[in-house]
Amino acid sequence: MEAGEFFESYPWWIVVLSNLLSVAIYGLGAFIIYQVGWIYMAVYLVYALVLEIRLLRGHCVHCFYYGKVCAFGKGRLSSAFFKQGDPERWSEINLTWWAMIPDMLVALLPVLVGIVVLVIDFSWPVLAAVVAVAVLATAGNGAVRGSLACNHCIQRQSGCPAEKLFGGAST
Repeated sequence: MEAGEFFESYPWWIVVLSNLLSVAIYGLGAFIIYQVGWIYMAVYLVYALVLEIRLLRGHCVHCFYYGKVCAFGKGRLSSAFFKQGDPERWSEINLTWWAMIPDMLVALLPVLVGIVVLVIDFSWPVLAAVVAVAVLATAGNGAVRGSLACNHCIQRQSGCPAEKLFGGAST
């Protein structure tokens, strides 16, 4: 796989690796938040699910990969549940840091809750989970998106709101 090689359909190993990253962040986040109660953990997991549905319904339906296998498999998943949108709309989406706050909270909330839990009652497993979420959400996400996903994305050629926001950092 060469840099700059664009995929009409991503290899399944990239889809699996990309989704394992998300599942790991959600799972570790749930473990951390479970330390304060299962109800809070359930709310966190519902929140993560709502964000995923919002992505599938509000963004993936307009993407080139709608009905195809993108780096996250969400183009195909979106087509199973939602009607195709307007591909021209994708490049018109104005992604801002403010708009990304709900997505960033998926990792930030468990880290903050974990820090409070550690201050109240230190635990090595909680510390390991907090560090893992922080690393996966930053370096892990950057590696997956930068090297595997965005680098090979056809949609990026016609305009990508994330690339505009990050200033081409995904290349």
